[in-house]
Amino acid sequence: MPDPVSNTIAVIFDYDDTIVPDSLTQLLAYHSIDTKKFWKQEWPKLIRQQYDPTHAYLRLILDKIGTGRPLGQLTNNELFEFGSQVEKTQYPGLEPLIKDLKKRVAKRQINIEFYIISSGLEEIVRGNNFIRENFSAIYGCRLAGETATSGLKYIKRAITFTEKTRFLFEINKGIPQNVSDRSAMEVNKKIEKKERKIPFDNMIYIGDGLTDIPCFSVVKNEQNKGVPIGIKHRHGRKSEKIKSYLEILKSGRVEGMYYPEYNRGSDLGDFIKLAVDTICGNLVIQKKLIH
Repeated sequence: MPDPVSNTIAVIFDYDDTIVPDSLTQLLAYHSIDTKKFWKQEWPKLIRQQYDPTHAYLRLILDKIGTGRPLGQLTNNELFEFGSQVEKTQYPGLEPLIKDLKKRVAKRQINIEFYIISSGLEEIVRGNNFIRENFSAIYGCRLAGETATSGLKYIKRAITFTEKTRFLFEINKGIPQNVSDRSAMEVNKKIEKKERKIPFDNMIYIGDGLTDIPCFSVVKNEQNKGVPIGIKHRHGRKSEKIKSYLEILKSGRVEGMYYPEYNRGSDLGDFIKLAVDTICGNLVIQKKLIH
């Protein structure tokens, strides 16, 4: 018999500079920390000492927590509450787009799920009320070690560039986040492709650049036919960001790069709708062939 057809589409977003302007930079600015010094001096210095970029920023955050330090006795609850402020900076049109996509797939009796995979701080993302209520899972970096009298002390989870792909496979295999939290090894469990919840062909991944390249590559390659979409921002023609955008486009990592404008009539919003409609059409055809 032909393999069963998955009835679910996954739209997966990075968070920082994809859904909102960089949330960590917003956190630093809120606490009157010099963001330019943080990103242009302190962070590169640790990277030159062979820190992974994600671990480097997490260490810098922990170094700034404590009595008399810029972040004070920062807690996860405070990060969560700050996330509601970050939500106000969300790029335009995301909420109506999500609602529209749900309606589009429902007409064809197809399910759609939304996910966040971020190298940013998970508690800040969770503080976004809309994301928390409409997304199936949020994967991000975690800090721990706070007590009644002291702030965060330890790195609980760091999501590096390639670590992001772990969560793509968890989505692919249908591993619930609470199960993954109990056992990180669950993702290595062998599940036959025909039994997996969401094939990579049914995935759309949206991210803002070099940190998302491993996910772009997993979603679309010689075997997988998912849709990777790049996010770009307005920079000077000679900026390093522009060079990275061109590199991503030239290498065929993404279907296209768009400004983070999700509202009706925007290039990005329209392309996401088209991608969802195309996957829906393919699923409908596959179902008819089986029956």
